Amino acid sequence: MSERDKYPADSGRRRFVKGVVGGAALAGVGATGAAAVNSATTSPGAGGGTTQAYAIENTDGPAPRGMPQIPIEVDSEGFLKGVWPEIKTEKQGGISIQIAETDDFKGSGVTYSTEWFQYCGVESYAGINPQYDSDNYFRVGSNPGYDWMSETYSEGDKLHVDDFTDYESWSNGIGRAGLGKPATGRWRSEDAENIIPIQVIKSKEIEEATGQDAWLEASTDEGFVAWLNKCTHFCCVPQYKSEGSAKFNAENDVYCQCHQSVYDPFSIVQTLFVARPRPQE
Repeated sequence: MSERDKYPADSGRRRFVKGVVGGAALAGVGATGAAAVNSATTSPGAGGGTTQAYAIENTDGPAPRGMPQIPIEVDSEGFLKGVWPEIKTEKQGGISIQIAETDDFKGSGVTYSTEWFQYCGVESYAGINPQYDSDNYFRVGSNPGYDWMSETYSEGDKLHVDDFTDYESWSNGIGRAGLGKPATGRWRSEDAENIIPIQVIKSKEIEEATGQDAWLEASTDEGFVAWLNKCTHFCCVPQYKSEGSAKFNAENDVYCQCHQSVYDPFSIVQTLFVARPRPQE
């Protein structure tokens, strides 16, 4: 897929790169592509449909769009958690269903919805159900993506800000040192059959960008940014600063080893796609 296909000339892009804010716009699929996706994903269920989301930008490879951002907050004790939208009841097709959606999220003017995460089968995961009982903390998974995590945490531990204090110097020997310190984990997945994978980074890049845009101010905290870590191509799990990424000039990016899709975690863009409906409850 060419850059022209991914970003139509008249769409523009909304970018936040190294603290520099570009013009506000919408990036995503064209009208023809949206219609095709609609026909492929329409089925009975709750929610779904054409969805505008914020995501870390897809910059290379076959992925059609970026991976959706998860608004993040640090609690009073320093633990990291993903913000879950407000639970509402609305009627769709004459049936009352529950949705999780927040209008004007923290005064940003953005509608934040769990439909952002309804792709790659995640729409059927227990944690995407608006009423799933979860404290929303980011927790360490069974196979941490970085050596520092294995030395610091046990499975199920909550990520904590104190463990990122070396974020301006951290390196795993791949790419530029000090660009940011990452962690992998899971979200809203305790006691669930399916795990919702996430990735977070604490970086000076994010700290410098937040004061320039209402959405970044609302959706990041203390230099942390987070996203649902499911490649939008074939649903693989990519990784920041991963082995083999240098071959594709992606050593400072999020790289999917399966099919070489690349994402820039410091470029947050608007995307348009068709979210899959959640299964009927």
